Amino acid sequence: MKLFVASGIFHPEPGGPATYLREILPQFQERGWEIRVLTYGEGSTEGYGYPLTRIPRKMLPLRLLGYATASRPLLAWADVVYVHTLALPLWGSRRAPRVAKVVGDEAWERAIRKGWVPQTTDIDDFQTRHYDNNMAELDKAKRSREARGMDAIIVPSQYLKRMVVSWGVEPECVHVIYNAMPSHSTVDVDTASLTQVDARAALGLPQDVPLLLTAARLTPWKGVQHLIVALRSVPGVHLLVAGVGDMLPELRSLAAQHGLSERVTFLGLVGRERMPTYIRAADYLALYSGYEGLSHTLLEALREGTPVIASDKGGNPEVVTHGVNGLLAPYVDVDALSDVLRQAFAPGQRSRLAANTQVGIERFDFDRMVEQTNAILRQFV
Repeated sequence: MKLFVASGIFHPEPGGPATYLREILPQFQERGWEIRVLTYGEGSTEGYGYPLTRIPRKMLPLRLLGYATASRPLLAWADVVYVHTLALPLWGSRRAPRVAKVVGDEAWERAIRKGWVPQTTDIDDFQTRHYDNNMAELDKAKRSREARGMDAIIVPSQYLKRMVVSWGVEPECVHVIYNAMPSHSTVDVDTASLTQVDARAALGLPQDVPLLLTAARLTPWKGVQHLIVALRSVPGVHLLVAGVGDMLPELRSLAAQHGLSERVTFLGLVGRERMPTYIRAADYLALYSGYEGLSHTLLEALREGTPVIASDKGGNPEVVTHGVNGLLAPYVDVDALSDVLRQAFAPGQRSRLAANTQVGIERFDFDRMVEQTNAILRQFV
C-alpha cells in the first residue's frame, strides 16, 4: 500500500500538523504502508525512515512550481494521497483517492494575514458573512470547492465537522478522529517523576509565585493580549508567554502600558523538549484563543497533570469540562476572563482541578487515533 503524504509543514517545524505527522507515520509503516512525504521548508531530509522531499520557501511562484513538479510522480505512484493542507499545488493525476485532514479554515487565516478582513474577525462569523472584498470571497469559494473534491475528510473535533459540512461537504464524508499523543513521544522528555517544585527549580522559576503559562503563536486570534489585560485584576499572578510571532512587540508594549512588565515574561520560542517542564512548573496552562480545532497544547497539559484555562471556542469545550479538569471562559469577554482567573487562583482550586486532569483523557488515545485513521485510509486502497 502506497501513501503519499502532502503537507505544508513538517518536523522539526513547530505546529500541530508537523507533530502529528512525525508521530503517526511510523505507526502507518508498521501497518504496511510505504510512505513518501512532500512538504515546504528547509533542513535535513535524512533519518526519517521514509523518503522526504522539502521544497524551499522561495518566491511564491517558484515554490508553487517546485511543489507541483515534485508532486506529479508521487500522485502517479500512490494508492492513496493524504493531504494535510488545502490549497497545495497537487496538479497531477487524480487516479489515487485523496483524503484530507482539516484542522482549521485556511481561507480565514489567509484573509486576516493579507488584510482582506479585519484582524479581529471571528472565524465563526467568517463562515456565514459576505465580505465586500472579492479576494476573501473567492478564497472562501476555492476552499469549499477543494474540500468538496476530496474523497474523505478527517477532522479532530465535532466543532470542525460542523464547519466543514457548512462548506458543502456531505456529512458522511467527514470523519471525527480526536487528536492524541503517544504516552512516550519521540520529541518529549520523560517528566513523569518531575514535581512542580522540581520543574520550577530546573527552570530557575520562583517557588512561591502563582504562575500562568500560555503557549501559542503570537497572532491576534490566540488571545494573549486578552490574558495580559485580564491579569490587571488578578494581583500577584505572573504570566509566562511561550511563543513567537508578529504581535510580540505589541504585546510587550501592552504589558508595559498596564504596568505589568514585571509580571509578564516573554520566553520566546520554547523547544518541544523543554515545554513539558514549563507545563509542570505552571499552576495552569491558559489558551484563550478565538479558534482551536482541537488543541495538542491542552492535551499535553492535562497529560502532565496541569489543569487548564481555555476559551469556550472551537474544540476547547470537547477537551475541557468546566470545573472538572479546568475552567472555560467566555470569548471574547475580558471581564469574564478576569473572574475565571480569580476563581482559578482561589485557595484549594488548583489542587482540586489537578486531581481530575485525567478525567476523560481516555477519549484522546493515541492507538485509537492511529487505528481509526488507518482504517479510513485503507478503505480507498
